[in-house]
Amino acid sequence: MEMDALWNVGLTAGLGFIVWWAKSQHDELRRVQILLNRTREELAKEYSTKVESNAATDRLIVRLDALDNKMDRMLER
Repeated sequence: MEMDALWNVGLTAGLGFIVWWAKSQHDELRRVQILLNRTREELAKEYSTKVESNAATDRLIVRLDALDNKMDRMLER
């Protein structure tokens, strides 16, 4: 009977360790997913999209062309 009790204690401890390890891995995965989602949100706040960047560049080019035309008119006088 002594060997059966030791075997049961060993199996219970081994199974307990495996369950504890699996739970800690699950919790860590969940934490990393939350951090990834927060990072995605922060990137969306700080950086512009390609469409926004192109629109800003187009506005800048229009303004520079207007300035260039003004300078040309001034030099012609």
